Amino acid sequence: MTQIERDEAELRQQIGRIADRIQAKDLDGLRQLYSADVVSFDVEPPLQHVGVEAKLSNWKNVFTFFEKVSYEVRDLTLTVDEKVAFGHCFGRLSGTLQNGATTSGMWVRATFGFRKIDGAWSIVHDQASVPFDVRSGRRVTDLEP
Repeated sequence: MTQIERDEAELRQQIGRIADRIQAKDLDGLRQLYSADVVSFDVEPPLQHVGVEAKLSNWKNVFTFFEKVSYEVRDLTLTVDEKVAFGHCFGRLSGTLQNGATTSGMWVRATFGFRKIDGAWSIVHDQASVPFDVRSGRRVTDLEP
């Protein structure tokens, strides 16, 4: 196995850890996956969130709405080099809300940028986007990958 193949396997595990830590509502565990200066283009305003604290604030907001939460990743594709990598996939956040209602969530498009820092991969950029209908200006939430 080449180093690039080992790195790709490690990055796939890291994306899996994101899902696991979301399900566990583990903010400290999520913190370990992001660089301190991560730039996130998330679905919540503002247009960008700079720094790990801003990113974790978004997850904290999510965790307050869900009693139980899960995150599913589908169709992950990675491009890996020695020091940088990027990936894209579909992600779906779902679960049981605090009021007891369940939601199957909606699929978003997710993109990750990674950088190898001191021998370990960190997320330096991520983006989650929701498709929208240009004519109506409304988001489209019923699409399936």
